Amino acid sequence: MSGRLEGKVVIVTGAGCVGPGWGNGRAVAVRFAQEGAKIFAADKSADAMRETLERLDAAGAEFDSHLCDVTDTSAVKAMVDACVARFGRVDVLVNNVGGSAKGGPVQLSEEDWDRQLNFNLKSVFLTCKHVLPHMEQQGGGAIVNTASTSGIRWTGSAQVGYASAKAAIIQFSRVVAVEYAEKNIRVNTVIPGQMHTPMVEARLAGQRAGGDVDTLLAQRQARIPLGFMGDGRDTANAALFLASDEARFVTGTEIVVDGGMSVRCD
Repeated sequence: MSGRLEGKVVIVTGAGCVGPGWGNGRAVAVRFAQEGAKIFAADKSADAMRETLERLDAAGAEFDSHLCDVTDTSAVKAMVDACVARFGRVDVLVNNVGGSAKGGPVQLSEEDWDRQLNFNLKSVFLTCKHVLPHMEQQGGGAIVNTASTSGIRWTGSAQVGYASAKAAIIQFSRVVAVEYAEKNIRVNTVIPGQMHTPMVEARLAGQRAGGDVDTLLAQRQARIPLGFMGDGRDTANAALFLASDEARFVTGTEIVVDGGMSVRCD
């Protein structure tokens, strides 16, 4: 039986990960490959991508990789051009680049505010800018952008730059979805919640729990009605639906992947 993305060419940005395990980008790359996609994995760090590429190879995937700073328009154009040169087209774009910085408008520096918007939001703008003309020329495509529940609710700490950028991704996706609907290009957003990804151990525990990973995990899990945290594979499965032909009538909307946290009122 054919996979749900059989023969589709997929660009995955942020395909690396800060440690071993299932970050969102790594999980998307591997899960999509399992469904027959040809994967063009992009990240700014070769070290971060190493395990992803090893997992793709072990899965027997057809894939290529590219180092790219997705906040640099010339680098993004070169990345997209490299994908088209290698595979001939771009059927799906999945944007997974992102990261948070702690602080409200007083505590967060102006420089960190700019970095948060560039890293989380401008990266999505630039990849869409350079991918959309290819999708339009070939007659269609699908884009899945990754936001965060921080963009729709308070998630336990002040991170105003990150939250603002992730909220903007949701509306950006809706606007582009309507603009390109007649071109047979669908644009949707996945909104992950308190996921247990390698970033928890590598970065977030130091920012929010004095380096105590167990304390941070307990705090995060306590917010989730289902009583457990998901990981990158849960994000990937939601993105897979939105990228596949099963979602042919779905555009300009979001799937929240958070175990019920965003509808909890306390």
